[in-house]
Amino acid sequence: MKIAGYAALFGVPDGARDTIHIGAFRRSLGERIDPLPLFWQHHPEQRIGWVEHASEDARGLRIVANIDNPDSRAALLLRQRAIDGLSFGYRARAFRRDERGRALDEVEIFEVSLVTHPLQHEARVHFIEPE
Repeated sequence: MKIAGYAALFGVPDGARDTIHIGAFRRSLGERIDPLPLFWQHHPEQRIGWVEHASEDARGLRIVANIDNPDSRAALLLRQRAIDGLSFGYRARAFRRDERGRALDEVEIFEVSLVTHPLQHEARVHFIEPE
């Protein structure tokens, strides 16, 4: 099962008051040799697939991923549209603080997760490949 969506949006403060700037993922994505894992709810012991493609566009970090098992609970919940949030695990490499929170200029991304409640409300799956 293939999905596509945005794991992060640029210029939109998240629930933790972090704002990601365009270009923040460029170095990390360029350095990656292996594909990013796709986790369930940020749990590394629950890898549900792999990110086939991750890139920045004007809106944010767009991903295309495969769910390993199309009969899994995650796939069922996606098809039912009971879950569609996306998120990512990272370490801030460069940021600035101001009265609004942190401005993230560079991040090292480790994983993408399918989540129930993304910190960025609009970080969502927007395409599910029909089977």
